[in-house]
Amino acid sequence: HHFPRRSTLQSFSPVDRHPHPFYFLHYTYSTMPGHPRAEAFKAEGNKFFKGGDYKAAIGKYKEATAIDPNVPAYWSNMAACYEKVTDYDNMDDAARSCIKADKNFVKGYFRLATALKAKNDLQGAGKALESGLAVDSTNADLKRMKKDLTELQRGENVASFIRKCEEQTANGDIAGAYKTLELASRLDAGNPDIERMMARVKPKYERMEQQRRSNLSSDEVHKERGDDAFKNAQFENAIDHYSKCLAGLQKRGEAQSDLATKAHSNRAACYKQISNFDGVIEDCTAVLEVDPENVKALVRRAQAFQGVERYRFALQDVKTVLAMPYAQVGKTNYDMCNMMQHRLNRTVQQLKAGNC
Repeated sequence: HHFPRRSTLQSFSPVDRHPHPFYFLHYTYSTMPGHPRAEAFKAEGNKFFKGGDYKAAIGKYKEATAIDPNVPAYWSNMAACYEKVTDYDNMDDAARSCIKADKNFVKGYFRLATALKAKNDLQGAGKALESGLAVDSTNADLKRMKKDLTELQRGENVASFIRKCEEQTANGDIAGAYKTLELASRLDAGNPDIERMMARVKPKYERMEQQRRSNLSSDEVHKERGDDAFKNAQFENAIDHYSKCLAGLQKRGEAQSDLATKAHSNRAACYKQISNFDGVIEDCTAVLEVDPENVKALVRRAQAFQGVERYRFALQDVKTVLAMPYAQVGKTNYDMCNMMQHRLNRTVQQLKAGNC
């Protein structure tokens, strides 16, 4: 066989006789022309598209896909026509067929995201864009659309928060309305709608809070001040308030009350932040005396035992958590305890070997 030169090969038209298979594989596979009749239908479809006759174009692209459904461009062009006639359900179907024909054809994801966005399925559109960016992370169209979509979703979320806040205010749930506005302002700080609502809700909320706090016992006041300090990362200050709360409860013989358990639990969280492991162990133990299946206390105590190299005690707490129902423990704690168990088992074995 005489092999043609590569330059000659590249000039084959779609309806030319195929060159030798060797060249076919090496040079033309990625741009392999479709079936000649299908390509002819595509060309006719393109003419109709340019002339603005989208329905006729759709018919031609359909004929092309009937001959060869594995060429993504036919489906992509069809989807573009459906977009022009605002038929987003069929656009959605055509885009999915495009992706099915070639999952690396990025425009398919763009078409799908466009259809889903038009159908107000913003979550689905976001997933389609993510899938496209997984194929080509630098694609400008996908990146731009993702940015627009993020803005749109944020706007929709803020609008739904404001609606919820208006309902809560109408129903007299001022504390709930205030929390909703706090969440909304985290999403879109400085939004004038949020600020306008906040100006209405915040004074009412502060008056209610003042009233509520004036009815609290001194122990409850210390617990709340501890919570505020903890939120502001003032851990030493928080520990001081929780300690005063616990001392007051101890005096009144309420050392095992619900309030005491919460104060021990929160003080343990503060001790953890400043790496006072002995403090964590002591407070978690106090919580576990009242509530032996408190997952948070068991996990925190296990981590603290690990911190002071009391590995067997840590392992015991971890095993207690892993023996509890999965739904009660939760995925995050379960996965963390599983990892800790492997690590601790290894450490305990090494210590045994070292002690022999």
